[in-house]
Amino acid sequence: MPRLDMFVYHGRIPKGDELRTKVEKLLSGRQPANAVIALTDVYTGTGDFTTAADAKAKMRQWAGANKSFHPHVAQHDFEAWLLPYWSDIQKIAGHNRTAPKGLPEDVNHNRPPSYHIQEIFRIGTCRDDYSKARDANRILRNKDLAVSAAQCPEFKEFLNTIIKLCGGKPL
Repeated sequence: MPRLDMFVYHGRIPKGDELRTKVEKLLSGRQPANAVIALTDVYTGTGDFTTAADAKAKMRQWAGANKSFHPHVAQHDFEAWLLPYWSDIQKIAGHNRTAPKGLPEDVNHNRPPSYHIQEIFRIGTCRDDYSKARDANRILRNKDLAVSAAQCPEFKEFLNTIIKLCGGKPL
C-alpha cells in the first residue's frame, strides 16, 4: 500500500510562489514524495476560483510545469462528495430532511453542499454540530467510494489519480 501524507491548510490552499515552493520541497526533501496531489474547494470564501477548471489551471500555473503535481478540486466544496450517502447523513444527524436536488457537484454555489449538511445536523437530534474532520470520516467509513465517483466527475478524477499513481486500474 502507498503511504499518503496529508497536509491541511485551513481555509484555502497556498497560492503563487508559496504553492510552488511547497510542492518542490515535498518532491525533493529528505524523504521525497513520488507525487503531490493538491485538493481544494472551488468555494474557499475568497473568490479566487470560479470553476473547478479555473482552480486546476491556477494551481498548475502556481506550481509550475511539474508532471508530479496533480491538482484536484471539489466543486463547490468537499461535501458534494458526501451527498450520495445522504441516508447515512440522515442517520448520523438524526433527521429525515430530504437530500438537495440534482447531481451532488451541481448543488447551488450560493448554498454549497456543506450548508445542507450543516443544516441537517443543526435541526437533527445529533448533539453535535457538523464537523468536517469528524463527520466526513463517519459518513464515508466502510463505504464504496465508487458510489460517489459515479455521481461526481471531479471526485472520480481525484480517485483515479490516486489509483493510477498506485499502479491500479482506474474506475
